[in-house]
Amino acid sequence: MEKFLKKLKNKENLNFEESKVAFEILMNGKASDDEIYSFLTLLSDKGEASDEIAGGVFVLRNKSKRVNVENCIDTCGTGGDGKNTLNISTASALLLASMGIRVAKHGNKAVSSKCGSGDVLEALNIKINLEPKDIENQISKNNFGFMFAPNYHSAMKYVGPTRKKIGKRTIFNMIGPLSSPALVERQVIGVFDKKLLKVFANALNNLNIKFAWIVNSEDGLDEISPYAKTHVVQLKDKEISDITINPGELNVNANKFDNLVGADAKFNANKMISIFKGEDNDFSKAVCLNSAAGLIVSGKYTKFVEAYEASRKQILSGKTYKHLKNIQNG
Repeated sequence: MEKFLKKLKNKENLNFEESKVAFEILMNGKASDDEIYSFLTLLSDKGEASDEIAGGVFVLRNKSKRVNVENCIDTCGTGGDGKNTLNISTASALLLASMGIRVAKHGNKAVSSKCGSGDVLEALNIKINLEPKDIENQISKNNFGFMFAPNYHSAMKYVGPTRKKIGKRTIFNMIGPLSSPALVERQVIGVFDKKLLKVFANALNNLNIKFAWIVNSEDGLDEISPYAKTHVVQLKDKEISDITINPGELNVNANKFDNLVGADAKFNANKMISIFKGEDNDFSKAVCLNSAAGLIVSGKYTKFVEAYEASRKQILSGKTYKHLKNIQNG
């Protein structure tokens, strides 16, 4: 690891091959806690490059268990935006499932936030410790299966304690969303930094992704925001393009950012249940905006405004709560 740490100290990027070697060392348990800490913090201080991310994804995917499903999307974002919002992408995944979209949701418990997707799903009484066959059955039955990252990426156990110690986002927040055990070809990925939009698009372009939206909002969310413009880099059939989502043009009419701030898993789960039963508020609108992106990348809709309106109609009907009950019952 020493030569890689030296390069990073000099603010030099690792190339793809170097990154693969470094991540092999990390994920084989051959690096000390101090080396892991230095590696992750130096990468973060320098700013992670696409080759570094791609190397990590390559190694992690190689070592993961596999879930064999087709025609699924994922809504796993990077986290690490520091906003401690409610679980928007998890709620949008459940909304999408209730609309007939097959979702293979990849995620974890909280690392750099108060409540991760795994935490809130457990609070919703949805099983998160499932084997690949169980997840395949769940997706077939209810359009939703959650792949709890530690169960599928056992190699991550070597870096988990150090990530917790660092307490803020690291390159693993970027590698995770690209390392789906289901090898999904369609994704909505929120990133915590606008500079990562193109970096992610280029990485995804080398991973056989058919259609992806990578999003970051002007108010700092790694989601599509109901309050501010959101920058989207679209990857579709190897073509990369830029899109802007403006909530003002969509008549979203959300009020204040504080309405999206979450707390512990129970609090976040209760907020989710309320909107699935049809309560209309800023959280509901944010979830619908992000669900609309899922409808676009799934190919069900081509116009964002129509996808957003369809999501609004579904969530306000209360049908998503009924579908949540089906998922809870397995």
